Amino acid sequence: MNIHVEGLVAIVIFYLLILIVGIWAAWKNKNSGVVEGVDRSETIMVGGRDIGLFVGAFTMTAENVYLPGYGLAWAQAPFGYALSLVVGGLFFAKPMRSRGYVTMLDPFQQLYGKRMGGLLFIPALMGEMFWSAAILSALGATLSVIIDIDINMSVIISALIAIFYTLVGGLYSVAYTDVVQLFCIFLGLWVSVPFALSNPAVSDIGVTAVKQLHANQTTWLGKIESSDKWMWADNFCLLMLGGIPWQVYFQRVLSASSATYAQVLSFLAAFGCIIMAIPSVLIGAIGASTDWNQTTYGPISPMQRDQSDMILPIVLQHLCPAYISFFGLGAVSAEDSIFFASDREIVWVMRITIFVFGALATAMALLTGTVYGLWYLSSDLVYVIIFPQLLCVLFVRGTNTYGSVAGYIFGLILRVGGGEPYLKLPPFIYYPGWTIEEKVHHVTKEVEYLVLQRFPFKTASMLASFLSNVAFSYLFKYLFESGTLSAKYDFLDAVVAKHSAEIMDKTTLVNKNIIGLNEMAPVKPRLSVTLAATFIRKETLTEEEDSSPESPSHENE
Repeated sequence: MNIHVEGLVAIVIFYLLILIVGIWAAWKNKNSGVVEGVDRSETIMVGGRDIGLFVGAFTMTAENVYLPGYGLAWAQAPFGYALSLVVGGLFFAKPMRSRGYVTMLDPFQQLYGKRMGGLLFIPALMGEMFWSAAILSALGATLSVIIDIDINMSVIISALIAIFYTLVGGLYSVAYTDVVQLFCIFLGLWVSVPFALSNPAVSDIGVTAVKQLHANQTTWLGKIESSDKWMWADNFCLLMLGGIPWQVYFQRVLSASSATYAQVLSFLAAFGCIIMAIPSVLIGAIGASTDWNQTTYGPISPMQRDQSDMILPIVLQHLCPAYISFFGLGAVSAEDSIFFASDREIVWVMRITIFVFGALATAMALLTGTVYGLWYLSSDLVYVIIFPQLLCVLFVRGTNTYGSVAGYIFGLILRVGGGEPYLKLPPFIYYPGWTIEEKVHHVTKEVEYLVLQRFPFKTASMLASFLSNVAFSYLFKYLFESGTLSAKYDFLDAVVAKHSAEIMDKTTLVNKNIIGLNEMAPVKPRLSVTLAATFIRKETLTEEEDSSPESPSHENE
């Protein structure tokens, strides 16, 4: 076993550094919320943000730039995520923060009920699981390079380290450890780039951007074939819009001191995301410009060994001096954690959840085996199901639980029907333009045949989910309010119970068929209202920041 001693020492030192900072911050703020009279559980839910997101983004960006046939043109993660922060800041941060929500799922539970909120929690949880699996896969790749062990074993070891590390500190320390980690990652990668560029085995990346110099390696700029343009746009929309409805994003938004400050945070984060992605792009370009026969890595390139997803730590180890790779590998490997507060019940629930969640995320990382695939999967169901639901609950007036259920079902069927190669899930809906793609595993020489859906079916599924929500909401609203359907069939309490305060008082009479719904609402709704007044939630667009779900403006809706 070939152990990279400097890298292993670096990982230990960086983990200890982050752990010490986390414990200090948790001790410093252990009475936060209690002193100020704020609900402790609320403080727990709105605090902190996991920086592991950047670890996955860096690894995936470098992998895409390096991969032949992909290149920078397909490195969508940092740019898509940066735009998601911009869109989130422009349209979603202010209404979510000004209404005083505690978690991202609060508006769903308030409008659609707790049962629907529970259903919407499932795709959100799946997204978090795939995202965590992507982080474990990225960390496993780094650990595999450092101690020269099988990638599957390194993923399991990384998961055990992450779970143990997560159980140690407190949630309040995340803000402090975020700063330390961002500084270490930013400095570590930027310091490594000049040394890797000056390695004699690396050709001029300006030349290799447009000209092929080495066997089995195309230009690192890449290109988008005309047959792939809709698939490229589909994936980009998935990253951009699917990156908005995440609890890790709204944690920062909802914990901001004001709605305006929440928007500013989003814009600054978008700028920071682009800046932080630059060294990863350069490292991917360096990997594509290297004659590996002149390095300690050996004559067979990472792509031929099916190690493209490890290109970032491979470049740091084999193209940089030992004292530089020490800092770079340690910084990239210093993953963040989810810290705890001292509420006894919440602590034990979180601990049990972390073990279960960690096991499932590890299984996903082992099954998929690619940071690239896991990154897209993390935003997939979030984009198709939760994003259109968030649009409806914030901006579309009159949607209800019936529409939400319909949108959920339509979006799920259309998305799952398209299949998922990364999960070995075959399609049962073949969209226009589908083809069979041959995938060769260079190490085992195995050949896989995968169905490639070139049609933008993910975006189509999202739009179908959105339109289904609106259409079925208004359909059931009309059926109940017109008396076509008896109020006793409103088993979700989505229309009758929410019609008005007067109807709320008479719900019991309606359910017992003592009076009809048309007797309770004799005034027919006006049909002359404008489209904007019908479909737009005007309060979302107001500039008032002191409104909340309990305010009169919300009670009268």
